[in-house]
Order: sequence, then structure tokens, then C-alpha cells
Amino acid sequence: MTRRNADHDAEVIVVGAGPAGSTAATYLARAGVDVLLLEKTEFPREKVCGDGLTPRGVKQLIDLGIDTSEDAGWVHSRGLRILTGELTLELDWPDLTSYPPYGVSRTRQDFDDLLAKTAVKAGARLYERTTVTGAITSPAGRVIGVEAKVGPEKTPVSYRAPLVLACDGVSARLALSVGIQKNEKRPMGVAVRQYYKSPRHDDPFIEGHLELWDRSDPRDPKLLPGYGWAFPLGDGTVNVGLGMLSTSAAFRSTDYRALLRQWLDGTPEEWGYREENAIGKVGGAGLPMGFNRTPHYRDGLLLLGDAGGMVSPFNGEGISAAMESAQLASEFVVQALARREGPSRERALEGYPRAVAELMGGYYRLGNVFAKLIGKPKVMHAATKYGLRINSILPLVYKGLSGCYDAKGGDGVDRLIAALARATPSPR
Repeated sequence: MTRRNADHDAEVIVVGAGPAGSTAATYLARAGVDVLLLEKTEFPREKVCGDGLTPRGVKQLIDLGIDTSEDAGWVHSRGLRILTGELTLELDWPDLTSYPPYGVSRTRQDFDDLLAKTAVKAGARLYERTTVTGAITSPAGRVIGVEAKVGPEKTPVSYRAPLVLACDGVSARLALSVGIQKNEKRPMGVAVRQYYKSPRHDDPFIEGHLELWDRSDPRDPKLLPGYGWAFPLGDGTVNVGLGMLSTSAAFRSTDYRALLRQWLDGTPEEWGYREENAIGKVGGAGLPMGFNRTPHYRDGLLLLGDAGGMVSPFNGEGISAAMESAQLASEFVVQALARREGPSRERALEGYPRAVAELMGGYYRLGNVFAKLIGKPKVMHAATKYGLRINSILPLVYKGLSGCYDAKGGDGVDRLIAALARATPSPR
């Protein structure tokens, strides 16, 4: 039984059925909210990503009640293998109170489809092949719905609801339609990836390659601010890719597909990362980082995940933050809808951006500083050549970069990271 009034198509409209949108729709529907989930594509669908989750992301799956066992199709990782030109480190995921001691990998084609089905099972109404083009606003400027185009004919339609959740990714069409621009001073990333048939498909470690060299000019090789990855998928294939930050002078001039090919041609032949083993095409995507689009709530519109620039500047992971923001947003929306429209409901909704800032704002501010530092080739070189050899700081580096630490309690390293995050002004 719906509580929406006759002028509304739902109590809440969620735009985008990626990790943020499907997670929010699931929690809202379970709370009895009438949710309309709009997705521009049709499931199952491909998405450019590394296809891997750290334990921080796995916790979000467990919170949703999703079976993360290997029997359920998830490939487990025991930790991270870090490789530089001179050093290889194998680090198990930390043993924490907050997060499980394993990561998982699964293609986004399966992953996103599973999350969308979870939302539908909870009671959300999913409309696929529905491309939202912008927000509908009241004369006072409040978001009261969305305009969209449906199906191959792109038939214009509109949907109305008291609240709209923007989970439309890096494009952030909804935010842009109401004038919420990105902050060009915050870091941006770009990622490219390719699937390869490889004997390393069942490796127990995911890999991070911390030295990416641009050798297009053999006389002047340049170390770039980014990293390469390899996420084994357990099905005979490995997702291999690289990410790079906008803090480098070479960010806009680099041919990333050529850089990927150049890097992989330098890996051992027995790994299988060669053109003859490639599956499908090279895919690329932008990574909006460090809260590069705010405010996260304004006049009936909440920004979640990539739409709010919530990719980690430390490691490029966006799925866990997207799902965390969705869990928070759903809690505040449920509370808001239990109040009458007006000042009291607005006070409830204004708790969302504060909660997001408290959860990840200070940590991301540290990440923004980190991104600027490694944009300097000398700093990047020193960090990879010397920093990783200091055993006493490895736990700090590992937990800090992965975001896998206990924010409350934990050991001395956890407390230090949490204190640094709290002491750093949040990038609102």
C-alpha cells in the first residue's frame, strides 16, 4: 500500500541503478518506502571498473544481506600484492572489527545485475531503458521530479516525487541540471581496463603496480601519478587496468590505451597479458574524487556515490563509498518522510551531507593532499623506492591507502589514521 499522494509517481525517485542507486532503493523499499528506480540501460550490462572490492566494500554487501561466499560466485582475495620496479610485497587484509578479512571480485555485469535484483526483490519498481535528462523544479527551485526519455523511441516522460536521489554517476546530469557544478580544484582520475585470459586468474592476491612509466620518449622516461591493477576473476580471466590522477601535468595529454599496452608488454609473457589473449575492447571511465561535487543535499535532491564525487583519492575505489552513502541517505530519507513537508523534514535531510562528511570527508581531504603530492614525479619516485622499504610504516600506508581501518578503537595505526582524518577539515 503506497503512501504517496495522487500527484506523485513515487515517494522517492532514485536515478541510476548502479551500486549507489540499487543499494539505496533496497534499504528504502525494505523500510516501506514507495521507490521508483530509473536506469538508462538494461540489465545485465557492462560497466568499466576494476571489478574488485576491498573488505570495506564487502561489509556493505554483508549489510545488504547478500551472500558473499565463494559458493555464491564471489572470488575471494586474501590481500594485496604491491609491485614496484624493485620490490614485491604481499600484504594480507588487516584483521579488523569493522570489516571482514577478505576482498571479493566479480564482473560489474554480474555485480550490478545482482544489486538491481536485490532492490526489486525488496519492493522497488525498476524502470530500465529510462534516460533521465534533468530535474523538474518548482517555482521556488525545489526538485520535485525528473524528465526522462524512455525506450528506443526516446519517448519523453516525467516522474514526480517529493525527493530525488541522484545516483547517475560521473555524468551527474541531475546535479548539473540544477546548477551544482564540480570543483575543478579537487582531483579527478581516469581509468582504462581490459580483460585477459591468464593462468593468474585464480591468484589469491589482487595486485597494485605502483610504478607506471611513460616511455614514449626513451631518452626521457616519466613516472606517472597512478597505478596499475590486476583483479583475478577465477573464470580463466583477469581484469587488468590502470588509473591516473589529474594532479599530473600529463593527465590530459596521455594516450591511456597506448600506456596500458606499453605497460602490459613489459610484464612477463607467461602472465598472458598480450593482445592475443585479450577479451573484448579496452574500456575507459572518469573517476570523480574527493567530494568534487557538493552540496550533497539541496532542495529535495541528494547526491550519492560518483554523482557526489565520492571516489577515494587514495586508491580509486568508488563502489564502497557509493554503497556507504546510499546506506546513510536511505536512513535520513526514511526519517524525513516520517515528518510533514516543511522545515522539520528539511532538518532531517540536512543530516545526510553532515553524516557523509563525518564518515569520509576528513579522510578524503587527506586523500586530496596525497593526490597533489604524488603528482610530483620526485615525490612519487621517493615514495615507491624508499617508503615501502620501511617496515614500521607499512601498516600505516596499507591501511591508510585501502581505507580498511577501525575508525573507532582498533590498534595504534587505526587510531592514528582516524585522528588524522578527524583533524583534517572536511572538503564540503
